[in-house]
Amino acid sequence: MSSPLLDITQLRASYGEAEVLHGIDLSVSQREFVCIIGANTAGKSTILRSISRLVPKSSGSMRFGGVDLAALAAHQIPALGIAHVPEGRQIFPDMTVEENLLLGAFTARNARDLPARIADVFELFPRLRERYRQLAGTLSGGEQQMVAVGRALMLRPKLLLLDEPSHGLAPKVVEEMHQAFKTIHERGTSILLVEQNVELALDVASRGYVLEAGVVTLAGTAAELHANPAVVTAYLGL
Repeated sequence: MSSPLLDITQLRASYGEAEVLHGIDLSVSQREFVCIIGANTAGKSTILRSISRLVPKSSGSMRFGGVDLAALAAHQIPALGIAHVPEGRQIFPDMTVEENLLLGAFTARNARDLPARIADVFELFPRLRERYRQLAGTLSGGEQQMVAVGRALMLRPKLLLLDEPSHGLAPKVVEEMHQAFKTIHERGTSILLVEQNVELALDVASRGYVLEAGVVTLAGTAAELHANPAVVTAYLGL
């Protein structure tokens, strides 16, 4: 059996003196779609921020394709093929859609393929073609999320980290985004999704983890978690 693309073992992470993650074991294989579900303040976003080296690791192991992530700085992570779409989008509002997208390809060694990368983003989000020269700050919330995801895809990542991508979006846009995530996965990109919308997360992912107060309390296939009485009671409202 081949090693996981991303392999996290006994990860503990802290903000100052406050430990947020208490020994997390988690993995993502090549071409796999994995979700992390749980309540607010469970530590879900901290896992993604730890992978991206935005939160100092207290202890444990994080390896990506055999590379020790803890030995790297945050600016070195994208070159490995890890793209992070943060919670709240964090696009540059005073820059155009074009400029935001091009920032996502800053590690590209061959500038000649940038038009092809942009074309791939337009194929996924046709609306961005219409908004290409528009300031990103003037877009709707859904369009800004498309820019954030498109910027990450400009890296042509091996692993896409998605942090609460449906937060604050209209239901129709949420469904559109999740269909896009299915397409991205089908094209061969591994995805690790943090999502409060548990129903949608378990619909798009093949496997998942339930996080409570910085501890993984359940793990299994999406079907297993969807059928688990504890998940149904706590998160699905059934």
